[in-house]
Amino acid sequence: MARHNDLGARGEEIATEYLLADGYTIHRQDERMQGRGEIDIIAFKDNEVVFVEVKTRTEPVTDPLEVVDTRRQRRMCRAADAFIDRLSIDLLPRFDIIIVNVAPDGSHTITHYPDAFIPTLNAL
Repeated sequence: MARHNDLGARGEEIATEYLLADGYTIHRQDERMQGRGEIDIIAFKDNEVVFVEVKTRTEPVTDPLEVVDTRRQRRMCRAADAFIDRLSIDLLPRFDIIIVNVAPDGSHTITHYPDAFIPTLNAL
């Protein structure tokens, strides 16, 4: 596996542990919706289904929308819509971004952006 894939997998593992510790129930990870895209983590909390994009970086990120552009948001929304339809989920959807910054010594920081973006009608 390429080094950046290892870093990304480690970031998703860290994000999953963080969400579990914060009371989320993890439903799926790396969920691919045929022709619709992929969602890193799908979780449930407080009557919401939470679709999480995890970005792992070695350099600080100041703006989460800098790393999750409108194209990626659109793909997440399409995948989330397909997931909700497939399972007939009747909960409010939420789109979060988690940034995991990993230092050279292996230490890390997590920044969680709940409701990082609101899908627009043209996103679906």
